Amino acid sequence: MSVQRNSEIKSIQGNEGTKIKQYFHPHNTLNGINYSIAQFTLGSGMQSKPHKLKSSEIYYILEGSAVLTVDEEPHKIEKDDSVYVSPNSKQFIKNVGSGDLRFLCIVEPAWKAENEVLLE
Repeated sequence: MSVQRNSEIKSIQGNEGTKIKQYFHPHNTLNGINYSIAQFTLGSGMQSKPHKLKSSEIYYILEGSAVLTVDEEPHKIEKDDSVYVSPNSKQFIKNVGSGDLRFLCIVEPAWKAENEVLLE
């Protein structure tokens, strides 16, 4: 068993102003998982950079409201909504609420820097 305590996980700064807490990833989990789960925090009015992942991704909104744009199609999402994004889809998320947007990203196979392409 592997336990990750939110209070013990240090945030890292993402490229687009996000704060990221990596909960589970094959490199920090004893049971050999093939996916990764991370929590992101994005300030009001901020958005991630457009990107593509070679992996599939699920967004789960913990707090706030956002517009997730996938392959040029915007989707309004809010607390307790989840979205599956197919591999190689152009995507970015924008916080459209007045407070922080907090969400989980579940990536399978697990996120790797070389599998993410930043777009303009």
